[in-house]
Amino acid sequence: MSAQRVVIGVDSSTQATKALAVDLDTGAVLGEGRAAHAVSAGAGRESDPEQWWRALGEAMAGTGWADRAAACSIAGQQHGLVTLDAAGRPVRPALLWNDVRSAPQAAELAAAFGAAELARRTGSVPTAAFTAAKWGWLHTNERAAADRVAAVRLPHDFLTERLTGEAVTDRGDASGTGWWGPDGYDTDVLGRIGLDPGLLPQVLPPGARAGVVRAGMPLRRGALVATGTGDNMAAALGLGLTPGRPVLSLGTSGTVYAVGRTRPTDPGGTVAGFADALGGWLPLACTLNCTLAVDRFAALVGRDREDVEGGGTAVVLPYLDGERTPDLPGASGLVHGLRHDTTPGQLLQAAYDGAAHALLAALDDVLRAGGESPAPGEPLLLIGGGARGRAWQRTVLRLSGRAVQVPEARELVALGAAAQAAALLTGEPADAVARRWRTAEGRVLEPVPRDDDTLERITSTLRRARALQEVLPGER
Repeated sequence: MSAQRVVIGVDSSTQATKALAVDLDTGAVLGEGRAAHAVSAGAGRESDPEQWWRALGEAMAGTGWADRAAACSIAGQQHGLVTLDAAGRPVRPALLWNDVRSAPQAAELAAAFGAAELARRTGSVPTAAFTAAKWGWLHTNERAAADRVAAVRLPHDFLTERLTGEAVTDRGDASGTGWWGPDGYDTDVLGRIGLDPGLLPQVLPPGARAGVVRAGMPLRRGALVATGTGDNMAAALGLGLTPGRPVLSLGTSGTVYAVGRTRPTDPGGTVAGFADALGGWLPLACTLNCTLAVDRFAALVGRDREDVEGGGTAVVLPYLDGERTPDLPGASGLVHGLRHDTTPGQLLQAAYDGAAHALLAALDDVLRAGGESPAPGEPLLLIGGGARGRAWQRTVLRLSGRAVQVPEARELVALGAAAQAAALLTGEPADAVARRWRTAEGRVLEPVPRDDDTLERITSTLRRARALQEVLPGER
């Protein structure tokens, strides 16, 4: 009888590192590990990369297979700016995707090139989330720190390099920087923000091996290491996603995306033209405020997150950390339409509605951007931490008018990374591995009539409140 072959997939997210040990042949999860991260509060959102490294070791050990796994891969939160000195140590805490202090630098970059030109070059019109804007902020506000930087990495690059000693990345995560396009790093964009391309990692082709685990690491020496990728790209792999199948992910951020056959370039900025971790594309719309914002409203009204009520006229725009879609980095939360008879449960439901609205409004744009025709009959795959919440499920059903499928598999980002690792051993494409593992299977919730009245009430409120959401200099 042949020995069991096991791979480890890692999701290094904003809040925690999660690791899964997975049987290569069956896709069965054999062990799980988790370790929490700390994120700063206040004006910025920062995190120490060294804690990610410690969490990686703890989570891998927690699977029970770190000393026997044949291969691993690391997926990580997109956009984060990791700056290293000549010894490979962080110069300062990483600037995270949801740090909106870099909004002025994003606006300056768009003004310098034009939105349409940036979309043509890099696939996206950068917002404060993008790494290019974050480097611009660092270069402007902490020049002494910027001058000490000997290497610039994304979160998953940093961890992969610690394991292997190789300075590499993949096209999926690189496409979220704002300085990469199909022809490689854009030297004009890099020159504009004052970043030497020699500080960046090599972008490996899909399916390539990043290296092998070095001695003294939290994984068996000699184990193969895949390139890894960004978290959204890994989730698409973890689902074995085929072109045109839409996904709505409910996590710290909310995203809606689909694998596309053509390269997206949306000059309006709603759709980010990301690459996937294979050879295709992953048009995506993202909101900063999703499950954490709704949970905050639940705490404010003293209700359990599932304790919602229908009806009422209240509208909540839950932009507690600014917003990305719509692009309002200086915005704050707004409640409109309160009446004497508005209940706490109705206000909480309005927060759910406000968080889901922008994503569902962008769904057809995402599909078209990737060259796919919107198909209202296609079930919407619902994933992420909120996907199993009944209030989230009912909200998405009601506001989308679509059937919704909730995969049984959990931790799809880590599963996608595990599929990447498995592909190194089998020679299959990583998405084919996930389809063989049947990761997307799950119950389908039947559609209900779309609640157009609520959608229009939110759209109208957002349009009329735009002046309140634009922050003047000195107000933040």
